[in-house]
Amino acid sequence: MEAAGQDGGVLALSSKILEIWHEFRYLLVFGACIASVAIYIYTEWRSQRIKVPSSPFPISPDPGFSAAEKPGWLDGKPQIGTVVKEEIDLNWEPTVFDDGVEKKLEIARARVAKLPKRVKGSKVLKKPLLEEYPKSPTTKIQPLLFFSSLTGTTEKYANVLLNGLEESLKDQWETVKKPQIHDLSYIDYDDFFVAPPKPGELAGDVQYLYLILLPSYNIDTALDNFLSHLQETHHDFRIDTAPLSGLAGYSIFGFGDREGWSTEAEGFCSQAIEVDKWMAKLTGRKRAFPLGLGDVKSDAVKRLEEWRDGVTKVLLDIDAHGGLGEGVMGSGDAVESDEEESVELDTATETASRKPSKRKRPGQRSNVDDLEDLGSKARSQIDDASRQEPSSSPLPIDFTTTSTPSTSPPAPKQMVPVSSPTHAALTKQGYTIIGSHSGVKICRWTKSALRGRGSCYKYSFYGIKSHLCMETTPSLSCSNKCVFCWRHGTNPVGTTWRWEVDPPDLIFNGAKEGHYKKIKMMRGVPGVRAERFQEAMKIRHCALSLVGEPIFYPHINEFVALLHKERISSFLVCNAQHPDQLAALKPVTQLYVSIDASNAESLRKIDKPLHRDYWQRFLRCLDILREKRFRMRTVFRLTLVKGFNIEEEAEGYADLVALGLPCFVEIKGVTYCGTSSNAGAGLTMQNVPFYSEITTFVEVLNAALERRGLEYDIAAEHAHSCCVLIASKRFLVEGQWHTLIDYEKFFECLESGREFSPENYMGPPTPEWATWGNGGFDPADERVDRKGRPKAAIKSSGEVQAI
Repeated sequence: MEAAGQDGGVLALSSKILEIWHEFRYLLVFGACIASVAIYIYTEWRSQRIKVPSSPFPISPDPGFSAAEKPGWLDGKPQIGTVVKEEIDLNWEPTVFDDGVEKKLEIARARVAKLPKRVKGSKVLKKPLLEEYPKSPTTKIQPLLFFSSLTGTTEKYANVLLNGLEESLKDQWETVKKPQIHDLSYIDYDDFFVAPPKPGELAGDVQYLYLILLPSYNIDTALDNFLSHLQETHHDFRIDTAPLSGLAGYSIFGFGDREGWSTEAEGFCSQAIEVDKWMAKLTGRKRAFPLGLGDVKSDAVKRLEEWRDGVTKVLLDIDAHGGLGEGVMGSGDAVESDEEESVELDTATETASRKPSKRKRPGQRSNVDDLEDLGSKARSQIDDASRQEPSSSPLPIDFTTTSTPSTSPPAPKQMVPVSSPTHAALTKQGYTIIGSHSGVKICRWTKSALRGRGSCYKYSFYGIKSHLCMETTPSLSCSNKCVFCWRHGTNPVGTTWRWEVDPPDLIFNGAKEGHYKKIKMMRGVPGVRAERFQEAMKIRHCALSLVGEPIFYPHINEFVALLHKERISSFLVCNAQHPDQLAALKPVTQLYVSIDASNAESLRKIDKPLHRDYWQRFLRCLDILREKRFRMRTVFRLTLVKGFNIEEEAEGYADLVALGLPCFVEIKGVTYCGTSSNAGAGLTMQNVPFYSEITTFVEVLNAALERRGLEYDIAAEHAHSCCVLIASKRFLVEGQWHTLIDYEKFFECLESGREFSPENYMGPPTPEWATWGNGGFDPADERVDRKGRPKAAIKSSGEVQAI
């Protein structure tokens, strides 16, 4: 009972305390806050009364100094241990000190850095730029000038800008390196636009400033791929948010035509504006100078000069201070305001389309709802709907959508419109454009064969007379930007087909018409043989290897069927980047895959593929070729470029041959076109191998194949094309090579509807003059040297180059 009474007393006391707490809790909490503020104010007041010594040394005795080491003033200079009220120079060094005093002075300076700062009541000025952006005395600024040009106009402006910068900075070469120029059509984006480039071992500490000149087009060009690369890099979760923040800065200049697009909203310099936006994101707001825009028909030169002067000043500022500093024009937030405005505009448009706009009354509730109110809002919507339409379902609430999605995808546009610069550039190079995405062109070997001066290697290897051959493509677009491309980057690029699709018969008829027109133009050329001219008016062979990627065309099988229907043989070349299309390809007379490198890194440098998974695609294509080797003739085409894919790569090529087991391996030296664009890509005549170098490489590769136990050997050559053929011993019959094709048998096999193999349309023995060691020139033709050298010297020389 006593214990129960004690428990009752405790409970009564607890209830009394709780009752007092509930009655006076607001006063108690308020009092606690007042007390906390008072304690804080008192503490701060006490701390302000403590005087901070103005001397760089503590007032209290320092055990590190003896009494003898505490002098006062000497020759107007403060000495160790003295409390001084005036400001002193911390960098002053005494002229005479006892042993150890200099070291102790260093310790004292380190300590003074940790002392609390004095509050003087005046505005604290920011550190000078030199202190904010410390720059190593060995740091150099490297301006990199990038441009994209389809017709050559922007390239001319870029060279003018380059010369102007060199003139303006000629007195700064000790700290500012000479600007370098790069064509965006040839560089590998991963080398420059995923991370800043790495300077060489001897370059020292280098800061890069990107200057980008861009034209504007309403067609697909390499610029579209560049923009896609910037977007993918920004959204790639494996890459840092601002991977280019290591740059000293960037600036963009765009060229446009106000007659076509009068305002930026209508497309004036739209691609330059887009690149500027994405570069702001990738660099973390390092816009060194505002975006420049110029009209090519009026003020482009003046605006470019103004922009160049501004960029020059920025370069000098970076050189002087080591960085862009704060408040530089245009270095705003990486999330651009125009993006926010576009979202608001879309939202406003959506709201206006749903109901008529009404002026808000004062005090009217905003249409921005709290998350907790959405439930009641939804219930009210359901009630309203049920009153209006009893059978209707509840209105869904979308928590994610900010604007109305497009109800239909945009209509596809033409790949190469007639009015486009691409059309003009390709036409100038001798192409006949068919429809909106195809082309045909007469080959120089066709012209040579018409005059009896020899056919190309396909005649020596496979029995195809060049004057009976049509070179065409159903797709001018490609997914690579090879450094040795003959088209100088003028053809469109892309990884997926996003254009209008022309029917196969339109392309087929257009290709024949364009080819025959070009053959007829040869009637007045001196030396054309009448009989060959007559033969050339009936196409017997089609090389689908002109430009672009033929297999990219969605109806490639239907197009090839039209060729075969008229008994025109087909040689199709692909770049091993479209495995799905390759797997779906129906039989062709001969199927080529370009093997331009033996490893992923080398392939990236020489082919500059657009696909990120280019090596995986490449290997898949080799597997598909291996499966097709018993249904059609398969060929590896190796284009050798000195300095890119020859040195120490024979073993790697042999491994690829073992993987794909092609019927033939063609090894050919690169053909140099002699254009400034190729030079900008790093390709010169020094990269063109001599024929003797080709033959040496072929012998090394053949030996590597033998060591792997593969049944291959050197079969034929064509020295004038700098080309050699390695063939599978499937085509070595009774000691004779049978690399030629029996085209009539091929069409008979095709028309039979039964499965057949390459051996079923194997041709007669390879002519003796075409076999390995005999040069490969048809003795029925006349060898002509335009440089006037003796013919005998040409025949015996191993120093023939592909020109």
